[in-house]
Amino acid sequence: MKGAIFFSGKYGSTKQYAEWIGDATGFPVFDIKDPQANPSQYDFLILGSSIVYYKLTIRKWARTNLDILKDKSKILFSVSGAGPSDKLNRWVAASFPTELMPQVKHIALRGRLDHSKLGWGLRQILWVASLLNRDPDSSKDERYGFDYMDKSSIDPIVQMVDQYKSNENASAT
Repeated sequence: MKGAIFFSGKYGSTKQYAEWIGDATGFPVFDIKDPQANPSQYDFLILGSSIVYYKLTIRKWARTNLDILKDKSKILFSVSGAGPSDKLNRWVAASFPTELMPQVKHIALRGRLDHSKLGWGLRQILWVASLLNRDPDSSKDERYGFDYMDKSSIDPIVQMVDQYKSNENASAT
């Protein structure tokens, strides 16, 4: 099996998860902005994306590479402050190419928000959003930032890759 990880991130959490997954699986890791990031060379893809303004940052790249991605085995991991939920699944489904959604297994990972890395305008938007947020924990996260990075949260992805490798080896014998 020839696999690779392609990611799109904004502030570093998605890249960190992609690197951890790469270390655990032995797959090469590509930022989608890298000109060497060519998914056609691989049969198993792990796609990673941060969520910004309720949208996957990898959405345009996925749409551009739709024909290449269609016939590949895929895992999609999203990184945000939101934990796994129906709301998060709706954000992912609304911003990922409709044709690919039934073909991916989505894993939600929690990221990091460091206000010192944000511009003034975004910090103000988050402050206002925190005042309107009815969930006190989410409101606090929006206002002050958070760090939910957890290396062990990649375990389901690594297990899926191991299962895929086992199935491939079994069918090859």
